[in-house]
Amino acid sequence: MPDNGSATRPLRVAIIGSGPSGLYAAEALTRHDEVEVSIDVFDRLPAPFGLARYGVAPDHLALRSVRNTLETVLDDPAVRLLANVEVGTDISVEELHRFYDAIVFTYGAATDQRLEIPGEDLDGTISATELVNWYCGHPDAAGERVEAAITAATSAVVIGVGNVAVDVTRVLSKTAPELDHTDMPQHVLDLLAATSITSITVLGRRGPAQAAFTTKELKELGELADADVLVDAHDLALDPVSEADIEGERRRERNMEVLEEWSTRTPARGRRTIRLRFFSQPVEITGPDRVTGVRVERTRLDADGSLHGTGEYTTIDADLVVRSVGYQGMPLAGVPFDEARGVVPHAEGRVVDDGTVVPGEYVAGWIKRGPTGIIGTNKKDATATVRSLLADAAQLPRAAQPDPDAVTTHLSERGVRYVDVDGWHAIDAAEIALGESKGRPRTTLHDREALLESARRGVRD
Repeated sequence: MPDNGSATRPLRVAIIGSGPSGLYAAEALTRHDEVEVSIDVFDRLPAPFGLARYGVAPDHLALRSVRNTLETVLDDPAVRLLANVEVGTDISVEELHRFYDAIVFTYGAATDQRLEIPGEDLDGTISATELVNWYCGHPDAAGERVEAAITAATSAVVIGVGNVAVDVTRVLSKTAPELDHTDMPQHVLDLLAATSITSITVLGRRGPAQAAFTTKELKELGELADADVLVDAHDLALDPVSEADIEGERRRERNMEVLEEWSTRTPARGRRTIRLRFFSQPVEITGPDRVTGVRVERTRLDADGSLHGTGEYTTIDADLVVRSVGYQGMPLAGVPFDEARGVVPHAEGRVVDDGTVVPGEYVAGWIKRGPTGIIGTNKKDATATVRSLLADAAQLPRAAQPDPDAVTTHLSERGVRYVDVDGWHAIDAAEIALGESKGRPRTTLHDREALLESARRGVRD
């Protein structure tokens, strides 16, 4: 084994974030024989898996099953889970350097981007992040706010044409039997079953050729049990820029085929109607103190692909607006941050501060490259960062207190109730038992105290 700075102990690595990027980084570290490692994976939430648990739509069971793969990483003897620990609050980055030779930041992009238009903060306007957090059972979900917005709504506008926009549209449009097989919290299922929403309009600023959704997710809208999907054929007429964007791009070609078929459909009088509108730019969310509509300007693409308003305005009646225009990374105290791009600056995964590499600090995932790609994209990204870390192993500054017990003692002395892998297995068992009691495979625990109590009770038992 090459010298990694000490022949008497493993390289101590902290990974901040237990989502796909963090666990793929841990997996990559454990699979290299040239450096023995001891890894602690931190997460501020009591349960692991990040967006694989709290971002993937609950009705996409095959995609959510990636958690089974990630769980095998947590069961590796070289990996320890320290969940319910918030780096920056419970322990600082500076303190982490006392216990670890290297730190890998993989904490993602957890907030939403804003539209920056008038009326964005009216009651009845929520972000897709808030809605997804709520129906996935995120402990920090703005439950009261989301539930008040949905309960009062009969018509909705979803702003954005990515997969998340399609996800929230589909979830809001499904019947109760279509959602019964999911692991949504029971109160979420109950509210969605009782919603009075009958109309959802999905807005895209550009044309169908530029839409970011994938064909599989798009097609699912047309397969709903009690909803009609409508598309105006006028929106599907392709300008030269759109024709060039589509040419040779199979995903976009397939999307156009789906949309064109929908534009010829006769509505089947479903309970709900979904309208996809392109070249529609929201300029104002209207209402005195609560949403009553969205003012939209028709747009066009110039020959160079730039977007311009045409000066043609319409107002869409709505009492619920969900903005789904992207995620945004946030700074972490003690870590360099590029405010303009919402990422941690880096060079081949090595954290960079004002042009200088920070020894022993690395970054992977969305907080490294921005909120792009699919779950699988994070594996390649994390592996590349780990490659840089391993190349640096012999030169890394060595931790002053590398004993694994040192950091847990530090946390316990501060009263931090961390959840280890046994605690997670107890939470997992409690969710399965709760689901079985209701005739479902699993029911997600959404309350932080309930999660922590399940972890403690399972470990005691």
